Amino acid sequence: MHEFMRRRANLPLLLLCVAALAVAPAVAEIDTNVPVEVFNLDNGMKLLLVERPEMTTVSAGWVAHVGSANERPGITGLSHLFEHMMFKGTPTIGTTNIKRDLEIIAEQEMIQEQIRQIYREQRRQYRLGGNDDPFDPETRTEKQIELEKQFMALVEEQRSIMIKDEFDKIYTGAGGSGMNAGTTNDLTLYFITVPANKLELWFWMESDRLGNPVFREFYSERDVVHEERRMRTESTPTGKFAEQFDAMFWESHPYSWPVVGWPSDLKVISKQQADDYYATYYAPNNLTVAMVGNFDSDQVKALAKKYFGRIPRGKTDPPDVVTLEMEQMAEKRMKAECDCQPQVEVRYHTVPFMHVDSYALDILAELLNGRTGRLYKELVLGKEIASSASAGQDSGKYAGSFSFRAETKGNGTPDELEKAWYMELRKIQDLPIPARELEKVKNNVAAGSFRRLQNPFFLALQLMFYDGLGDWTYLDSWADKTLAVTAEDIKRVAGKYFEPENRAVASYYRLAGADEETWPAGLEDLDGQIQMMVKAQIRQLRQIEDVSQLQAFMGQLEEQKASAPPQFRDVIPIMEKFLTDRIAELSAAGGGDQ
Repeated sequence: MHEFMRRRANLPLLLLCVAALAVAPAVAEIDTNVPVEVFNLDNGMKLLLVERPEMTTVSAGWVAHVGSANERPGITGLSHLFEHMMFKGTPTIGTTNIKRDLEIIAEQEMIQEQIRQIYREQRRQYRLGGNDDPFDPETRTEKQIELEKQFMALVEEQRSIMIKDEFDKIYTGAGGSGMNAGTTNDLTLYFITVPANKLELWFWMESDRLGNPVFREFYSERDVVHEERRMRTESTPTGKFAEQFDAMFWESHPYSWPVVGWPSDLKVISKQQADDYYATYYAPNNLTVAMVGNFDSDQVKALAKKYFGRIPRGKTDPPDVVTLEMEQMAEKRMKAECDCQPQVEVRYHTVPFMHVDSYALDILAELLNGRTGRLYKELVLGKEIASSASAGQDSGKYAGSFSFRAETKGNGTPDELEKAWYMELRKIQDLPIPARELEKVKNNVAAGSFRRLQNPFFLALQLMFYDGLGDWTYLDSWADKTLAVTAEDIKRVAGKYFEPENRAVASYYRLAGADEETWPAGLEDLDGQIQMMVKAQIRQLRQIEDVSQLQAFMGQLEEQKASAPPQFRDVIPIMEKFLTDRIAELSAAGGGDQ
């Protein structure tokens, strides 16, 4: 199955882990056909409805067919910024004085335009050698300092009339849970689970924020995103190198810039640019709603017409992404030293979502992954040079890649991991693939996806995600195409895409004097792919010193725990133990806001 939301997704890690898990009953027992009713509004909005009358709740959300690939240099990070802004409220939610609220926003914009003009001059001086950093806070002019004081005074005034987190409080007070959002290169989605008798509230809330958003605290939130970038990218041992590797791997494609955006763009994006972007990409003709749960479809259609139907269609259709990736002609290499466990990634250009070869590449990844997969047997148990190893096909909407990743163990080195990967790849290319091994892998893939379809929350999430990639019917079509993959298909794609001139290699070596990373007990027992995801999340959480933020993450974990499939239980106690220990550590040191 498609490697769910891996590439720079901003969704909570726990959702990613669940999506990557699998179980293995017989293929003959599996029916992956999803009874989805499709309903279209006159304004172009599409609804995907799956009735589950046995439930007491409805998992609902919507996907905007826009991600970082739709941006351009100068406004990178804007798609992700909307993920934050869409919770700020409307004229009726989030403020006690909408008239003054809107006046403040207009006054802030005038001040920010003057600051942008100062930055423009500072960038000119930077090009001439007049400064080393046009955004250096230590070299601000007196005018800029005065403008920033005026701006902050407006920020404080606006906050005095704001009702903080009112959007979340309304949902929580009505019994809603699991509200969140996520951004990838290709899409942005928003979701929540509500009691079945609060369905009209959901329609009112979502249509209000889509049709009448008020982007209050726009510039403050832009700074929050800048801080998020610092925590997730710049402050983690491998974050800034992984970003550089992405930019190196993608030569011409917009996947080359990060979802969170480049720092210099985040400094100057204007609200007017955001308004224009929103009008293009958040119009109803670029949105799809998914609902799974206890509802009557006729009632839902009536509510959709009443609430979503009042939002006008966009004036122009969103433009397509037209830039194709240039063919790579020579191997690319990056060598980095960091405060991290030595590791390696070998990445190849492959194919996008639903390409005919994507199914064979998915099966190839599964041959390599898991406790019974070839990588674990050879690199972890056999050669004992890796603590974890995994492979994955990442089929984006417009382009795709296949990656091998591994972290060293003992005296193992990145060079040894890389050589071991080529040996395993050569076996795939040259030797017969046993029929029994292939059948077992197909069972695992099919059964794991089947289980995810049974969980209402994750079914709704997948409907949104795959529609965002281009076609939700992938849920119905993937099984037959995946089960039809032959050993010859796997050998063919392994020979076609995994040539030296089509790969990029990132090798990470431990910085001299750096301590070896320590991990919570039980992490070593997780599948290699899941283990790496959890490690990445823990590295980010270690940068947080605010206890309240960690407690909020713990609360999200508790909410997801209730609706997660059984296989998720291996991840939950590890994260709970880490968070508990981290909160206790900060509390004892007197750090963070409590």
